[in-house]
Amino acid sequence: MKKNVYEYSVKDISGQEISLSNYKGKVLLIVNVASKCGFTPQYKGLEDLFEQYKGEVVVLGFPCNQFGQQEPGNAEEIKNFCSLTYDVKFPLFDKIEVNGKNTHPLYEFLKESKPGLLGTEAIKWNFTKFLVDKTGEVVKRYAPNDTPEKIKKEIAQYL
Repeated sequence: MKKNVYEYSVKDISGQEISLSNYKGKVLLIVNVASKCGFTPQYKGLEDLFEQYKGEVVVLGFPCNQFGQQEPGNAEEIKNFCSLTYDVKFPLFDKIEVNGKNTHPLYEFLKESKPGLLGTEAIKWNFTKFLVDKTGEVVKRYAPNDTPEKIKKEIAQYL
């Protein structure tokens, strides 16, 4: 198993391969996002967090359509929705799967590093969040209903 998130590459929402090592020295909040979910308004809090700690905390949004088909759009539609509805400027990535046989390798690593309640690794719903410290270690997993506003203080401890 790889040792930290910096050893992974992902495709951004425009299809460009990005190494997560580009984010070395920053605190990361990695979130599986969806445009048509009850938790979708969290985009605002995530963007506020990204803006407040600009350069220190980076929110990484990974669209996922595995929960109630709540992210049906293509990359362009997702980008437009996030930009026009929530003025999202934090990095968005290619739509991925976070559970099952086609789970993205980054999410395999995140789930193994920080299992959820009762040791289960599966992602339960959209807007599950993983906090990664400046060394690339996964330090915390948050439930979908843990809002960005609620976890801001904890995130600040890792700056």
